[in-house]
Amino acid sequence: MLKIVPDPPHTSHSLEDTLIQATDYALCAQTVAHQAILLQPKSPASILIMATMHELETLRLLLETALIQVQMPVEPRTLH
Repeated sequence: MLKIVPDPPHTSHSLEDTLIQATDYALCAQTVAHQAILLQPKSPASILIMATMHELETLRLLLETALIQVQMPVEPRTLH
């Protein structure tokens, strides 16, 4: 049986989980914009869609950089 009302989103995410989820959403949005360009390449809005794709790519890179910083150990370990 399918639920009529979905469960509320879980809000107890770590910063790392939030960054991963935001990166996934940015990738999905970039894919949608790319598909819009493929469907209507000569549309007057195609320049705006291409600019949106560029901004989403930059956003993804910033999110991935933040994710790497979160995943780095707090103190450098000395190897002997």
